[in-house]
Amino acid sequence: MFYNKKYALYTLGCKLNFAEGSAISRVLSTHGYQSVDFSEIADFYIINTCSVTDNADKKCRSLVRNILRKAPESKVIIMGCYAQLKPEEIAQIPGVSMVLGANEKFNIHLHLQQLESTSETLVLAGQIKDVNFYAPSFSFGERTRSFLKVQDGCDYFCSFCTIPLARGRSRSASIEKTLAIAQEVAKTGVNEVVLTGVNIGDFGKTEDGRKRTKENFYALIAELDKIDEIERWRISSIEPNLLTEEVIDFVAHSKHFMPHFHIPLQSGSNKILKMMRRKYDIELYQNRIEKIKALMPHCCIGVDVIVGFPGESEADFLDTYHFLNGLEISYLHVFTYSEREETKALEIAEIVPVAERRRRNEMLRILSEKKKRTFYESNIGQTFSVLFEAENDEGYMYGFTTNYIKVRTRYNETLINTIQEVKLENVQASGVVEISFNPTSILKEIIYSTS
Repeated sequence: MFYNKKYALYTLGCKLNFAEGSAISRVLSTHGYQSVDFSEIADFYIINTCSVTDNADKKCRSLVRNILRKAPESKVIIMGCYAQLKPEEIAQIPGVSMVLGANEKFNIHLHLQQLESTSETLVLAGQIKDVNFYAPSFSFGERTRSFLKVQDGCDYFCSFCTIPLARGRSRSASIEKTLAIAQEVAKTGVNEVVLTGVNIGDFGKTEDGRKRTKENFYALIAELDKIDEIERWRISSIEPNLLTEEVIDFVAHSKHFMPHFHIPLQSGSNKILKMMRRKYDIELYQNRIEKIKALMPHCCIGVDVIVGFPGESEADFLDTYHFLNGLEISYLHVFTYSEREETKALEIAEIVPVAERRRRNEMLRILSEKKKRTFYESNIGQTFSVLFEAENDEGYMYGFTTNYIKVRTRYNETLINTIQEVKLENVQASGVVEISFNPTSILKEIIYSTS
């Protein structure tokens, strides 16, 4: 085996990818491989890919080219969603030594040994319908925050999305097993854990897609909330039809779950939502936002939206714009539609020109900045706790309030992974918010961020 060989891992995409990448890294280290930074020379370069957009594919190719320039003798291994969707295409990229699909990536330590006896590109990517296991994962290394995978796969098959083809059916571990992993995370000393998955609201299905009796997302978070060793829990992206009133009520009265939701909308036009094969309408979506704000007026709400979907007329886009403008939300993640092979959206004849997609994207990005500033200003005069992170960014360090307002102060190592009480006072034109703070806090200012 390649004992004591060096590997460098680079993860593209979502929080779920980071959780799995971290778990895979721990497996390699357990089997004698040494982790180094991706900028260093390594024996193996592992790229954990995403394939939500065309840009993710391009980024993967760019990384491979960079590796070839600095370390032409090294082995390059591609895994993740892009690898599952297009294994043969990836195998043709100069410099790629191995491609690992969804069923193979968690046994990477075994597959690397096959590279010892061959110079050919190895493609190990089975059919996604044959994926019949669930691999628990969590990220570790940021010192303050961890991403905990609680669910994988998706049964929805939205017309723009390839994720079900890349990750398979919806599945998860039992609540009992998930709690055991959460206890492992608690032992790392992090103060905040973000629940992640492909469709986390669909928690409660076995590895073969059957529904577990009395196990659902609400039951899971109710049990996680009892782990007092973890100060903060956050729920990552959750579908509006699966964000039940029961879940909202629970978060509003929870000990540890933060007042912060990220709820995909994708379009503010019921016509487009139907073409996207989404499982809700704008009326349900608005109901969820109003319910959250009635119980948690200070709650942060993020929204995903896609512009330029096939068939989206100017009137449809303006419906989305005005709908979002009228909602009490905090920020947007705006995605420009890109064509993905094997999706139903390709059957729609009315294509939105790329330049028009970009124009619509820019309009919503500007709206997002306005929404975020309005949200920040609505919290002026309030006191919140802030968890400080470890990064030293040119003499500053950053943290987030309970309701996800980003703050900064002068770097002080003693603040890392501590929670400080601060009062938000004034949003400056520059984006800096002046605050007051209690005697135990060193915080001086809060940063308005459009990211």
